[in-house]
Amino acid sequence: MEGEITNLKYSVRSFIRTEIENCVDLYIKVFNSQPWNEEWSYDIAKERLTDLYNTPKFLGLTLYRGRELVGFIGGNKKRTPQGIVFYIAELCINNDIQGKGLGSLLLESLEEQLQENKVSSIYLITSNGGLAERFYIKKDYEMNENRIIMKKTFN
Repeated sequence: MEGEITNLKYSVRSFIRTEIENCVDLYIKVFNSQPWNEEWSYDIAKERLTDLYNTPKFLGLTLYRGRELVGFIGGNKKRTPQGIVFYIAELCINNDIQGKGLGSLLLESLEEQLQENKVSSIYLITSNGGLAERFYIKKDYEMNENRIIMKKTFN
């Protein structure tokens, strides 16, 4: 993305490598709190976000309030027979400003950039029945009737 998208006191920028450390701190703050209540350590969160950044065809955006990082979104593009698709791996907004339209600002900025790059669709995984699911439904995302998520846990 060239330049910045500015919305009053918030600006959306391309996610660059030097922001990983700040994103790790925000990630831990958000996902170790309600409603997620996960147990992210600094090292594990840093590995996750560094791996995401290093994924081929990574695309990410950051959200700033002045000089303070308050959100980010990231994922990667993949080519399929139906065209290029994008997988959102992470969307993270500071707990203190959730519900104020800033997740929408980030998501819509990403969608605009993806459409300019001929991406045909976006996929993501999120928890069901919660605020995140309602957020995406409000943004016209829908359940993919042709796919399910499966897992196998090793003891």
